[in-house]
Amino acid sequence: MLEPKKIKRRKPHDPFTGGTTTRNTEVSFGDFGLKAMSSGWVTNRAIEAGRRAIIRFLKKGGKMWIRVFPDRIVTAGPNTTPMGGGKGGPDRIVAAVRAGSMLFEISGIDSVLAKRALELAGHKLCVRTKIVEKEG
Repeated sequence: MLEPKKIKRRKPHDPFTGGTTTRNTEVSFGDFGLKAMSSGWVTNRAIEAGRRAIIRFLKKGGKMWIRVFPDRIVTAGPNTTPMGGGKGGPDRIVAAVRAGSMLFEISGIDSVLAKRALELAGHKLCVRTKIVEKEG
């Protein structure tokens, strides 16, 4: 499971998720990529589920890159806690994904299989995605 080895703060402020990104927008390593079309938090469990979906579909062929890493902690308190009860403990680890950022990349297999594998991974994530091809 993807998790940071060490964190700077146990209870940080909420990660920013709005707007579009200017970095990490192109297919850099592979031939096909899965691009986020909306902003949001993607949990480490969702990234792992997407990774497993791709790996299981590819079997032995192809190579895959994960371009996001969950490095933010989200806290949550119990539902019945009254106002003024404090911030709550660490609940889950997320990656703050902005619209336009690349999530996964694949190379080494034909386009039909690559697009199907990325489509399966996109179903596991909680942001809207689209499949893009390397230009040139």
